[in-house]
Amino acid sequence: MRRTTKIAASLCVATLALAGCAKDDNSSSSSGSDTLDCSSLSGDGPKVGLAYDVGGQGDHSFNDSAVVGMRKAAKDFGATCVEGEAQLNEPESAREDRLRQLADAGANPVIGIGFSYSESVNAVAPDYPDVSFGVIDGFDWDKAPNDNVAYLDFAENEGSFLVGVAAALKTKADHIGFVGGVHNDLIKKFEAGYEAGAEAVNPNIEIDVQYIEESDLSGFADPAGAKAAASAEYDNGADIVFHATGASGSGIFAAAVDAGEGKWAIGVDSDQYLSASADEQPHILTSMLKRVDTATYDMVRSVVDDKPLVSYQTYDLAHDGVGYATSGGFIDDITDQIDEYAAKIKSGEIKVPTTPTK
Repeated sequence: MRRTTKIAASLCVATLALAGCAKDDNSSSSSGSDTLDCSSLSGDGPKVGLAYDVGGQGDHSFNDSAVVGMRKAAKDFGATCVEGEAQLNEPESAREDRLRQLADAGANPVIGIGFSYSESVNAVAPDYPDVSFGVIDGFDWDKAPNDNVAYLDFAENEGSFLVGVAAALKTKADHIGFVGGVHNDLIKKFEAGYEAGAEAVNPNIEIDVQYIEESDLSGFADPAGAKAAASAEYDNGADIVFHATGASGSGIFAAAVDAGEGKWAIGVDSDQYLSASADEQPHILTSMLKRVDTATYDMVRSVVDDKPLVSYQTYDLAHDGVGYATSGGFIDDITDQIDEYAAKIKSGEIKVPTTPTK
């Protein structure tokens, strides 16, 4: 395997908002692409605080997936919501203020959508002992977990392994690529699983790896940077590129369209085929599904049941926390082979690495 790393330039600014968004409330979709107007909900269930990460609603990725879970909670439990959205490069104090505003507005639970809320949740939660907090991809910075915080983690490496298998089975060039938004431990889990899955099929496959940013979270809100990174990999001979770039992913799909026939992209978090344009859909081979909707819904349900989730909760392949999409029918001929690998992961026969091996 040949591995290349290149950092692309970043740009883009997200907006900050707290309160009900003035967007249309559409029916639930597995794509997580429909927006939700919190002000339109009038149930008598729990009020849920949704603290979106950069990109907010409309990212066609993990923020939107959380909205799908919220919508289901509204239907099943009469839940309502208040929401806020992170601003690009905002200070930690801004995240803490947002969480406090949600809690002060009567929200319980309050859910931070994204690992970058971990430190702020840990700082705020002790001041609100009667409020349950959840953090998607959360961690506790080596501190003892708070009694009222649930860290909702995912086995992204396992889902990425499966789309790596798909890429290795479908590539015509024996050359594929990966683009990450930010070069941190979380996104390296996607890279590690993808590489392991591809190499399980073909140990000699060539894999190019690029990250948009080393540490700046703007890598998750930089479609131009994502397009530049993916275009470089297509130009270098890769015919399939998997991304873990959040709201930057639109740039990956644009690069695949520009690269032309026979060039594929693999989506992330939600089934991105369903939210793609007609031009993009023929280039989206599959998506790695990360069930942020399930974790969000479970967090609300636990409060409804008066048994709030606490400490670490892992959503892995065995618990339907990750998977792969089949929309478009482009991998219908290989799903049996992918599922064979999935069964081996569930049984423990295959141990998927969480960090890249090369």
